[in-house]
Amino acid sequence: MTAAQQKKTVEEYLADEERSQERHEYVAGEVYAMVGTTFRHNEIVLNLATALRAALKGRGCRVFASDVKLRVATADAYFYPDVFVNCGGAAGTTTTASDAPLVIEVLSESTEAYDHGAKMLLYRKLPSLQEYVLVWQDRRVVEVFRRADIGWTHLVFENDDVVRLESVSASVPVSTIYEDTDVA
Repeated sequence: MTAAQQKKTVEEYLADEERSQERHEYVAGEVYAMVGTTFRHNEIVLNLATALRAALKGRGCRVFASDVKLRVATADAYFYPDVFVNCGGAAGTTTTASDAPLVIEVLSESTEAYDHGAKMLLYRKLPSLQEYVLVWQDRRVVEVFRRADIGWTHLVFENDDVVRLESVSASVPVSTIYEDTDVA
């Protein structure tokens, strides 16, 4: 994420986003340009989206990767998660969802602190969110933050583990997530 541009209303952000060649995220009036990605990042995103799409086929949920916005109304924010699952409706457009039991972000050096900190706190304001998953790009580590009765639990999966995603009743082996990458 880059430094914020000028303050904008939601309406201005959405209008600008429709015309823009680049993607931007919006948080409480601040607009942030999205940074580029790497081959490894893209492979991990595609592996996750493909595995989840196969696991959820015929169950009424849709899997989106990178180019669909997720609105977190209670945080006054719009994000482009790397992968998310939508089991509800759109937020009035064909490019924005407002429901996601599962959100996945693939970490990079430039986003790691934000994804682990402020962004996670903003996503947690989404009432439908049950799991927030962080996937490391430089080692086979997957962190699952799961909503519980008394807060959030934190689970770590590595190497030959199978990541159980209770929010969507699906499992994905760590090896599948990193398939065809150079991550050992």
